Amino acid sequence: MKIYYSSKFAKEYKRLPLKIKLAAEKREKIFRKNPHDPRLKTHKLTGKLKDYYSFSIDYQHRIIFEFAEKDIIWFHSVGTHSIYK
Repeated sequence: MKIYYSSKFAKEYKRLPLKIKLAAEKREKIFRKNPHDPRLKTHKLTGKLKDYYSFSIDYQHRIIFEFAEKDIIWFHSVGTHSIYK
């Protein structure tokens, strides 16, 4: 599986507190093994983000991503629930 990071994702990730960055790295390792692992709470989004999915880093923080092609995933955004807006 190949994961690409959008420039928006990289910018948002840079601003996260270190504690959240470390948690995100652990979650990404789980995600690489199984994107639908129950610990991630992966779910399809609705509305204007209906083509995207999201998984949880912790109670507040999420990563928005898309399955672009077989074995190619784009991480588009990371942050609190405000990233859905």
